[in-house]
Amino acid sequence: MLGERKECQKVIRIRTLNESTNVGNLAREIIDKCRLIHPTKLPEVEQLLYYLQNRKDTAAPTTGAKKKSELSERPLDGDLDATEINETANINEIEDYLELLYEDLPEKLRGSALVLQLARNPDNLQELFENETVVGALARVLREDWKRSMELSTSIVYVFFCFSSFSQFHGVISHFKIGALTMQIVEHEIKKYELWKEELARKKKACEADGKEKSAEKKDYDRTKKKFDGLVKKQDQLLRVCFYLLLNLAEALEVEKKMRNKSIVKMLVSCLEREHHELLILVVSFLKKLSVFIENKTEMAEHNVIEKLTKLVPVDHEDLLNITLRLLLNLSFDTEERSKMVKYGMLPKLVALLSNDNHQLIVLSILYHISMDDKCKTMFTYTDCIPIILKMILEAPGDRVDLELMSLSINLATHKRNAQSMCESKGNRPSALHMLMKRAFKFKDPFLLKMVRNISQQDDLDIKMKFVDYISDITTAIMKNNEEDFILECVGILANLTISDLDYELLLTEYDLVPWINNKLKPGACEDDLMLEVIMLCGTVCNDDTCAKLLADSGIIQSLIDLLNAKQEDDEIVCQIIYVFYQMIFHQSTREVIIKQTQAPAYLIDLMHDKNAEIRRVCENTLDIIAEVDQDWTIKIQQEKFRWHNSQWLEMVENRSMDDDMVGSYAPDHDIDPYIQGTEALDRPEYMFADYNDMLMDGNVTPDYIDEPAYQDNGRYINVPPDMLGHGPGMMDNGDYYERPPSHFGYAADNYYYQDPYGRPMSRGGGY
Repeated sequence: MLGERKECQKVIRIRTLNESTNVGNLAREIIDKCRLIHPTKLPEVEQLLYYLQNRKDTAAPTTGAKKKSELSERPLDGDLDATEINETANINEIEDYLELLYEDLPEKLRGSALVLQLARNPDNLQELFENETVVGALARVLREDWKRSMELSTSIVYVFFCFSSFSQFHGVISHFKIGALTMQIVEHEIKKYELWKEELARKKKACEADGKEKSAEKKDYDRTKKKFDGLVKKQDQLLRVCFYLLLNLAEALEVEKKMRNKSIVKMLVSCLEREHHELLILVVSFLKKLSVFIENKTEMAEHNVIEKLTKLVPVDHEDLLNITLRLLLNLSFDTEERSKMVKYGMLPKLVALLSNDNHQLIVLSILYHISMDDKCKTMFTYTDCIPIILKMILEAPGDRVDLELMSLSINLATHKRNAQSMCESKGNRPSALHMLMKRAFKFKDPFLLKMVRNISQQDDLDIKMKFVDYISDITTAIMKNNEEDFILECVGILANLTISDLDYELLLTEYDLVPWINNKLKPGACEDDLMLEVIMLCGTVCNDDTCAKLLADSGIIQSLIDLLNAKQEDDEIVCQIIYVFYQMIFHQSTREVIIKQTQAPAYLIDLMHDKNAEIRRVCENTLDIIAEVDQDWTIKIQQEKFRWHNSQWLEMVENRSMDDDMVGSYAPDHDIDPYIQGTEALDRPEYMFADYNDMLMDGNVTPDYIDEPAYQDNGRYINVPPDMLGHGPGMMDNGDYYERPPSHFGYAADNYYYQDPYGRPMSRGGGY
């Protein structure tokens, strides 16, 4: 008897039970040796033994000579069978099967096939695992004879695959280094496949060159092609069990890293050319598992995995198509891989799959990733994507549309041509925009309205004019709706309607929007996103003189200044506030309010050198207008520009500290102070523009930013009165100024174009 423990039970295997066994004696022996069975259960044990003795046992070996085994050479398309054998294995005969592994190749084939039958039953794995001799013999035969027989390799690898299905058996597989040996087998088989293809291509070329229907080359090619197909089918079975074994072992990250170092990615990508669907499912599944690491994804890209996956989209196998799309989804997180999908013509194929409910969600996710690239958005206009997604949105059940679908739609609506397609109407039917607005307001869907808002931001007057009919509904929703997300999108749509003929004053007064805007611009009154849209709305309506005056009289300028202080770290809010000032500066009615009654210009001067380029640009444009109309601010702006452009040089002069030796070596003129001490740098013009032979202008004013015209008299710059504009030396014939000097040190005469280490001009002779 052989006892085996399982969870909550104990299995007793009886090897001596046959037709002549005394059932009563055997039952008493079992009860004596197994303490878990109470003696009162003797009749039940006898009944079970009697049943086992008299049942039709197909597992019992026939008496006398064993039946001759017949190996089937037919490759199997279903399960992972290696070879079929017309004999049923019995766990009690494991020692006999072990002996077959030490015989010649035919016996090894039979023995491995019988062991495989046992291994495919999970109940036998523990007993096989405990028999180290059997496992060791299988590993030895595989290592020594895997090149001799593809069927033998398939059977033995399949046995270890059965073990690999359970993590507790991975140790024995690692002990015998089956994983490394399996990768060696895979690499060898892939090389053989390449040689077979080359030979087949060579014979096909010879056959085509001959051109005869029944030539010897044609017969040779047909014979080789038939042989090639048979070998490929067998090889597909072997590769399938090998990759399945490796996939199970790769659940440990350390093992997966070792496989990657042995070029598992290259092997898998090369197998994508195969036609066997079951093998392709396994290969793509393995690639999908590996693709979560960027190193593996990069290697897949190097082997052009996208191009090889193109033939699988679509494919007439639902499981294979599904796992392929999942792999593409993982790869689509990479910008270059998304571009390759479009390059190899995969976009129309993916759009066509939107009608398949089984793959719709995955396809939407892939298309969403592709739509993230601006250069790819225009490609959607050459497909049926826009009509399909609009139909899906309008026919979606419930009050909310799937997020994946809305994400794709929102991205596509940011492109002008896509937005135009979404606004088109066919015949007498209402336009898609009308239906989208109707559904958005019916279900108060903020995502749907965000899509509409992206359509409204296009720089196309025809598109913007289509929203005029909905201004009343949008404004009413702003005033009466309590959902901030929905209000945000409504305000965003109004802010995008930069239409010159639109009566913004009527909009503000009829719906009493000015108090609402003032309330939202108070720090902390709403979320930053909504506050930003309200500021953008102010910038839009301030394009109208009357609206700008209306907002200025309501005290909105001071609210914006307070908001500028509170949100100074938010570049977007700061930029939009400056733009509102820029719009108001254009109007005479609000220009004086900003310049005379607020400190907005001072804040603009502070932001003139902000690290954000867009903020600097808007600031400079606004300050240029202020400088044209106000002389006091002109001087302040010039001084600030002067300070900024000379700050590095001034800092060097003020903070430089040298020891006496260094001063002596770098400054031979000891009459010049090495430091600026106790004075403001700007009050010491001699450190900026020294008087060398009276050739430089006054150091208090930089030549780069002087606005008063000047001319040169004997090497000295002299201011020109306003009534002499355009008539003095220093002016071109047409009244234009000369080019400003490229240096902040001013002009130097021709004989002073050399400079010393401090930037001071030197004569050609080298003196000062």
